[in-house]
Amino acid sequence: MKIFNTLTRQKEEFKPITPGRAKIYACGPTVYNFIHIGNARPICVFDTLRRYLEYRGYKVTFVQNFTDVDDKIIRKANEEGVDYTEITEKYIKEFWTDVKGLNFREADIHPKATENIEKIIEIVSGLVEKGYAYEVDGDVYFSPAKFEGYGKLSHQPLEDLQAGARIMVGEVKREPMDFALWKAAKPGEPYWDSPWGKGRPGWHIECSAMVNRFLGDTIDIHCGGQDLIFPHHENEIAQSECYTGRPFANYWMHNGFITVDNVKMAKSAGNFFTVRDVAEKFGYEPIRLLMISTQYRSPINYSFDAIEQCRASLTRLYNCRDGLDFELANAPHGEINGELEKALNLRREQFIEAMDDDLNTAAALGTVFDMVRDINSAVVGKGETAETIELAAKIFDELTGVLGLVYNRKAETLDSDIDAMIEARANARKEKNWAEADRIRDELKAMGIVLEDTPQGVKWHRE
Repeated sequence: MKIFNTLTRQKEEFKPITPGRAKIYACGPTVYNFIHIGNARPICVFDTLRRYLEYRGYKVTFVQNFTDVDDKIIRKANEEGVDYTEITEKYIKEFWTDVKGLNFREADIHPKATENIEKIIEIVSGLVEKGYAYEVDGDVYFSPAKFEGYGKLSHQPLEDLQAGARIMVGEVKREPMDFALWKAAKPGEPYWDSPWGKGRPGWHIECSAMVNRFLGDTIDIHCGGQDLIFPHHENEIAQSECYTGRPFANYWMHNGFITVDNVKMAKSAGNFFTVRDVAEKFGYEPIRLLMISTQYRSPINYSFDAIEQCRASLTRLYNCRDGLDFELANAPHGEINGELEKALNLRREQFIEAMDDDLNTAAALGTVFDMVRDINSAVVGKGETAETIELAAKIFDELTGVLGLVYNRKAETLDSDIDAMIEARANARKEKNWAEADRIRDELKAMGIVLEDTPQGVKWHRE
């Protein structure tokens, strides 16, 4: 597999530190609100990365954090007049509702910043001892100028980065580029005891601490959105490598931005959508499909038309898979259709080739829909053998499962009165009462039940 490494700006063959194993860290949400559709992209993309590596035989350790102490969290808690933990607990719960809807598989570890204060203090203390950080009035700052590699992820020299840096009101750091590792406690803020007095961690240090604690000094892949490249990931590299003296992450993967109707999403622009908002109107699965419908490094434009197209595409997938179950119910036993077997194996190879090319889910999806066409042409209404149908279902489930799609399949049942109407229509057809049969069919369609007459019997699905 080849991965585009933000660090080197080129595709590189994935060579994990330990053969057959992959250690991955993905930056998680700051839990002070519902996740929005911009958050949904890294959630879906890097869940798919994990699924694919496991599909290819890797033993994956996947860690995704929660930032549960932060200026935004504290501000919201103060606005609502509650303890900050009420805010974080509420929105972690809401996070799980949304990501389970998106078919995100729970990470091996979901650490919280507040549960790793001891590790954070250990690393900050080490950076102070080594001369990379300094304390002023209870605040501890890191000095990027002392790290020779600063700017290597964002590919900007320190001088250019310094040009736009400022010292904010209330900060006592030595240089504009210096960033906080530890913040002295202010009235009304949560705090922990430390060698520098009561305070709380800065944003960047928490990820370095959790990576180090749960995955070690060097990891295989670090992921996140493009907006995190600078300063967050740049600062993670600096403080981690200064502390350990070793490379922090060998591969960096960053997903592209999301626009809404070709305009950058922002609350001020009135085009800000939470995952919950969209799911209530369209369901969760179309969101997941949209998030992987484009190669992860490219931008995605969210619109009602785009999400509706995803719903239509999902209908094609579900109809194909349900059709296989329908055909299997009365299929005879016999040999596997060699032509279809060859076609399905080719689609699997094409799928792997696409995913091996920097997780190209767009091309992989194209292969899945080619497979659907192959199945529909060779199986539907053809009286194929059970063995052939089972093979088609196996490969269908295999490839869609890697993408995390078609996860809402369940045996639908009809109300007894609708069953009776379908049976009455069947009787009308036997009696060649076509007008009555058409009347019942139209009535069912108005109720959202679509019938399809096949040589194997009547199939139905909901619109």
